[in-house]
Amino acid sequence: MPDDRRSDTRFQEQRHRDELLRRAAHASGNAHAGPGSQDGPARAARSADPLKGDTGSYRYRATAYRATQGDLVIPPHPSRVDLHTHSCRSDGVLEPLELLGAAAASGVQVLALSDHDTLAGVRELLAPGQPALPLELLPAVEINSVAMGIPQLWEGELHILGLGVDLDDDFFEATLERQRSFRLTRFNRIVDRLRQLGYPVDDQVDELLAGQGAASGAALGRPQIARCLVAARYASSVDDAMQRLLGRSKPAYVPREGLGPSEAISAIRAAGGLPSLAHFADAYGRRELVENLTKVGLGGLEVHYRHFDADTIAALADVARDLRLVETGGSDYHGDGETYAQAHAALYVPDEDATNLFALLGRRRLTIRTEVSPS
Repeated sequence: MPDDRRSDTRFQEQRHRDELLRRAAHASGNAHAGPGSQDGPARAARSADPLKGDTGSYRYRATAYRATQGDLVIPPHPSRVDLHTHSCRSDGVLEPLELLGAAAASGVQVLALSDHDTLAGVRELLAPGQPALPLELLPAVEINSVAMGIPQLWEGELHILGLGVDLDDDFFEATLERQRSFRLTRFNRIVDRLRQLGYPVDDQVDELLAGQGAASGAALGRPQIARCLVAARYASSVDDAMQRLLGRSKPAYVPREGLGPSEAISAIRAAGGLPSLAHFADAYGRRELVENLTKVGLGGLEVHYRHFDADTIAALADVARDLRLVETGGSDYHGDGETYAQAHAALYVPDEDATNLFALLGRRRLTIRTEVSPS
C-alpha cells in the first residue's frame, strides 16, 4: 500500500477510536464519584465546587487556570527534574538554550523541552557541533488534542505530553507539521477576528513572525497573540487578554482543529515516546475517562505539576498507581511574568519520575546527583 494510503488508513482507525472514547465518556456522564466520596471532607468540598462544571478544573486562578488551591507542596530540596517546559519555539518566551541555562542554574539535572507540536528547539540543542549541554535533555512535545465530544473539559481539550520521542521519526514529524498547519490557520483567523473587533495587532504580529516566529518549525498559538495584544496596549497582561478576548466563549475565540486524544497517543507511541496526560486535576474524579485513555495507549500521568496542591498530587498518585501509569511532573514553564528561578522555587518532581521514565523508555541508566543543588 502506498505511504499516503497507509497514513490515511491509520488516521481513520485512530479517529474511530476517538469516537469510541467520546461515546464512553458520554455514557458515564456525571455519574462518576468525585474525590469526596471516600477521601475526606476537604476533597468532598472541592468536588462540589460550582466552577467544575464550567471549567473542567476545580479552581480558576488568574496566573494558571489549571491550578488547584489548598496546602502547597513544600519542596524538600530544589527539584532536580522538570519534565514539562516550553521555549519560544512554541509559546514560551526564552530561547531553548536560555531555558536550559536557567534550569541548570536552578539545580535541574534532567529537563524535557516539550514545546507544542514541534521538536525544533530540541533539534537545535542537539544539533551536531553544538556545545555540551549543562543538563540531561529529554526530547519531548505537547499535543493539545481536540476532545470536544467529551463533556466537562477545559476548552474541549486533553493535553498529551510525548516524552522521549524519536527525533528521526519522519511520520511523527509529518504529524507535527500537520498540527502546526492547523495552528497557523487558527492563528490567522484569530488575528482577523481581532481586527474586526477593533483590536488590530498586525504590526505586532509582523514583528513576531520576523523574529521568534520565523524559526524553522516554530509553532504559533494564542499566547503569542496575547503578547501582541499586550504590546499594542489592548490588554494589561497575557492572562487579561486570554480572559477577555481569546479564551473559549470570548469574542476572538476560534475552535482548535487537529488530532484527537487517541490519535495523539498513537502517534507518540509510534515515535517511541511515552504519552502522559498533562495537568489534568480532574483525573481522580474521572478515572473511567483516564482508564479509557490507557486502553488506547496512555502510559503516564502528570502527577507532580507545579500548580497542584498537595491533596491533588496525592490523589493523582493514587490514580497513577491504580492504573499503572508512570508518574511525571514539571513546571509547565512559559515565562510570562516570572523567571524560571521563580517558577522552580515552587516545583518538586521526585527523582524517581525521571529515573522510572528513562528506564521504561529503554534509555541508558540515568544518574541524578543527590547533593544539595543551588536554590
